[in-house]
Amino acid sequence: MKKLILSTAIILGGLSVQAAIPVKVTSTIHSIVIQDEYKEVAADAVPAAVKSTVEKSFPNTKLEKAYKNEKNEYKLEIANGDKKYTIFTDASGTIIKK
Repeated sequence: MKKLILSTAIILGGLSVQAAIPVKVTSTIHSIVIQDEYKEVAADAVPAAVKSTVEKSFPNTKLEKAYKNEKNEYKLEIANGDKKYTIFTDASGTIIKK
């Protein structure tokens, strides 16, 4: 009789563990991209050192658009045929990785 009660308790206990409602954990990741504000400037306003760096580093490309931020960093959109590239430089013409 003890074995019957013990085995019934074990079976019911095992069933109740499997009957538990699973808890679904949801995690949300928010990413924020912070970019310095660049304002468009004329191609003539780009310093000669920056133009020289572009000509040496990227031959046969054309300067399409130029942007400048408050830190005197330049965002340059250049094109070589159908391909377009965006590069970043400082005022002295040093290329910046972003």
